[in-house]
Amino acid sequence: MIITVFLADDHAMFREGLRLLLKTNPKIRVVGEAGDGRETVRQVSSLCPDIVLMDIAMPILNGIEATAQVKQACPATNIIMLSMYSTAEHIFRAFQAGAKGYLLKESAGADVIQAIMSVHAGKSYLCQSLSDTIITDYLRSREMTEAKGPLDRLSPRERAILQLLVEGRPNGKIAEILFLSPKTVETYRSHLMKKLGIKDLPGLVKFAIQHGLTSI
Repeated sequence: MIITVFLADDHAMFREGLRLLLKTNPKIRVVGEAGDGRETVRQVSSLCPDIVLMDIAMPILNGIEATAQVKQACPATNIIMLSMYSTAEHIFRAFQAGAKGYLLKESAGADVIQAIMSVHAGKSYLCQSLSDTIITDYLRSREMTEAKGPLDRLSPRERAILQLLVEGRPNGKIAEILFLSPKTVETYRSHLMKKLGIKDLPGLVKFAIQHGLTSI
């Protein structure tokens, strides 16, 4: 049985390296690739591959938000997150969005085929360099605190606009990408800043980086 895999990463050379690595295994076939989260969602929604290898920090739509949208469109597709972040916050948000595996990019070469096989077999996968206690302890702490995190207070649309804002895109371009009017984008922008208690763009950028919504 062939396992179909989609590659989502904004670095073409990294995708090429993954493609060449996966080509060495006759049970795996790469069926597509994309360099940003929105294009990933569009293609994966049509292809519905068995596995998506998803970069966590991608432009236009980050990997965590893209994961949630892919799981809505293709529930049977499993996501393995690729990341340079090893913090409990990033790991938790990835699994909360629907990911079944989490790999650090530095160890992806050694672990990626094993991760694909494990996740395709119905198991979750966490690379060896990350301790299971990171997730266990963090999940326990989240269960003990009733209050939602600040990102949870934002709607998916507000999170999408927040990412595009901190990437430096003007309201008109955001409106074009999201098929909204510039006035609607400005309204969303005002609401999300009020919800977060942030008054300027540098504050939004700092918040987005701290919470894994975008990279530096």
